[in-house]
Amino acid sequence: MDDHSTAGLSSETDAATGARLGRRRFLQLAGGAAAVGAVAWRGRLLLPEAAVAADLPPDLALGGTDGWMYLPPTPAIPPFHPDVLAPDGLTTYIFGFRNVTGMTTLQRSAQKNHAQHSAPLFWVDQFDPDHPVDFRVQLTNLGLALRPDLFDAHTVHWHGFRNVIPFFDGEPSGSVAVPSGRSFTYVYRPRDPGTYMYHCHVEDVEHVQMGMTGLVFVRPLQDGNTTLYPSGRYLYNDGDGSTGFDREFAMFLSEVWAEAHWADAHIQLPEWSDYQADFTLLNGRVYPDTLAPNGSIDPFHPVHDADGDLIAPAGHPNLKYQPHSSLVTCQPGERVALRFANLGFREQAMSLAGIRMRVVGRDATPMRGRDGTDTSYETETLNIGPGESYDVVFTAPAHTGGSGTSGQGYDTYLLYNRAYTRSNNLAPGGFGGQATEVRVHPAGALSPQQYPNEWAVQ
Repeated sequence: MDDHSTAGLSSETDAATGARLGRRRFLQLAGGAAAVGAVAWRGRLLLPEAAVAADLPPDLALGGTDGWMYLPPTPAIPPFHPDVLAPDGLTTYIFGFRNVTGMTTLQRSAQKNHAQHSAPLFWVDQFDPDHPVDFRVQLTNLGLALRPDLFDAHTVHWHGFRNVIPFFDGEPSGSVAVPSGRSFTYVYRPRDPGTYMYHCHVEDVEHVQMGMTGLVFVRPLQDGNTTLYPSGRYLYNDGDGSTGFDREFAMFLSEVWAEAHWADAHIQLPEWSDYQADFTLLNGRVYPDTLAPNGSIDPFHPVHDADGDLIAPAGHPNLKYQPHSSLVTCQPGERVALRFANLGFREQAMSLAGIRMRVVGRDATPMRGRDGTDTSYETETLNIGPGESYDVVFTAPAHTGGSGTSGQGYDTYLLYNRAYTRSNNLAPGGFGGQATEVRVHPAGALSPQQYPNEWAVQ
């Protein structure tokens, strides 16, 4: 076993007796072997801390299930969209992850049929060898409410995570897949800062398209150093403050093929070679819904009702299961970090009109040569392939008096997909695709940002 992960096993079979080896018995065996630094089990050496990994509480708990989301009813794509089975105010059947951190057993079980898209955004600190702390994600497979005939297992695959041992990789042919009604804890030692994605890797073409996808990033050890950049917040361990920022926003790109979602809801089999993206989404929404407020997006302190269900963003009950806003707010002179990740099946071209973006990282790798040469570059458009991520920084321009509506007094810049059909989904009026706004407010109008994607308007 390498030192990038520790094992999180709840039970196995005793090789000597053939009986089930429970946690307590396993811990007893591990404790008795502590003097020699490891325990031999099934012919393998396990580090002492491996014995207790599953018994430590998770840092984040996710539930895998199905549910419904909202997309504009136009353009209508009969009979696939809107789906006649959808509850009032919703249109599209999905699979997805829900944040069930801190819930009671009863609340957690009630989240079946309450999946969200995109999956909960979360972040972790880079592993510090001087203060070693592992990060644990527990996945509970809640099952599918609309399709009880399916017994799909689920996994969490941290896309691009370096040196993960196969046991925690989430690729089902080489690691553990979680059956319906069961739980499993993944243990990580994230050594490389940057922006990543995660998704279910069981029948991944279907499960990714159906919505079991999300964004995760690793904060560098350099965080907290205010001598390099005043905020003490960075994308990478740059050593010079070049990746420092004041505000950060996640931009997760995904797609919906309406026929595939309809087919899963109506017990039909889509032909995946016919794939076409009818809707392209930004943080699980389409424009102008991308500008609507956030729901609960702090992964470690989730907000929910007494039953554990999500609370809809203010004024937008139809976005109850799409809690992530894409609206970017900032003040003149502030440095803004944008974390892009694409888990659709097509290349996207995200453009920020009127503001130059500096690309400082790609696929969780800083733009630096082996000799330290700075290879970052400025651009107005990012071509993002499927499975790729980009970290960019821009400096908010001067405030010019405001182009906002209703006397808001902010300047507006458009962040959108330059591919015409991706930016508007061919909907009437040009609405409905991967587009949002960057709003530059007057100095002093915004409070400090507490967590990613927070608007922070005073």
